[in-house]
Amino acid sequence: MRNDPVLEVLRTYPQIYHACHVRHPRARTHPDRISAREGWILSHLNRERPVSATTLARHMALGASTVSEAVQRLERLGLVARRRADDDQRRMELLLTARGAEALKGASVLDATRVQRLLAQLPASERAIAVAGMALLGKAARLLNRKEPRRWDAERS
Repeated sequence: MRNDPVLEVLRTYPQIYHACHVRHPRARTHPDRISAREGWILSHLNRERPVSATTLARHMALGASTVSEAVQRLERLGLVARRRADDDQRRMELLLTARGAEALKGASVLDATRVQRLLAQLPASERAIAVAGMALLGKAARLLNRKEPRRWDAERS
């Protein structure tokens, strides 16, 4: 009998997090001087799949002005790029730049070197399955947040 999928995620995600978590980098020690919040924003961007600032703010349960201000700074640093949406030239979309992807490695709550070593523990065929599985869970998280946006303050009260 297979394990309960919810239980497996609840059990294994903390193991991964614990094995690879690092203290939140401080802006003054990060090479690009980005804050934990800016690193969090970078972690929600992608090099191929653009997202609007409005969608990003809703997903992260942050104010539009908070996201806008952070994105402007990240854009000035060359970590984020804006482009016009293909389907609506009035709408701007955000993409992670190559430099932003490198900055994310130093701003993530997960240590990139430890994640690399974690993945190296698996044979290449299992590693590909594991990464594909994480990508699918990320996709599901984005879909869930579109349907049921998080309300951080209300959920824990």
